[in-house]
Amino acid sequence: MTIKQALKQKNKLIKEITENTRLMQQYNSVELGNKRPYSPSELYDKISFDMSELANLKAKIHIANTPVLNKIFEMSELKSLVSSLKKMDCTEGKSNRDRYRLESEVVLTSEISLVERNERVKYLEEKIEEIQDELDVFNATTTI
Repeated sequence: MTIKQALKQKNKLIKEITENTRLMQQYNSVELGNKRPYSPSELYDKISFDMSELANLKAKIHIANTPVLNKIFEMSELKSLVSSLKKMDCTEGKSNRDRYRLESEVVLTSEISLVERNERVKYLEEKIEEIQDELDVFNATTTI
């Protein structure tokens, strides 16, 4: 099994655990006399089994990813930086945004302009895509 296949299996297990947990919670208590469509006890056993499988699979994926962990962490940090940049206020010029000031208008300036911020975001997103392409090749060719 390749890492790519393992990641698909991991997502499938997570989806099954989530759905079975929802069903277990929903059908644990039913009105007396009503048919119980799912057995919470059986669902619990399935969830426990799947969670054990998931933990083992995650460990195998993590061990197999050891040669590229730096790329994985770098990509994560770049995504975090992109998210922060996208939230950064780059407003410049006159503004009425502070309604509690005595003056009704303030002049704002930003050190990093909107255009510069967007260029930085674009550059970082391209870097993220390059790393993701490397990881895709690694995941498709590395077996666990």
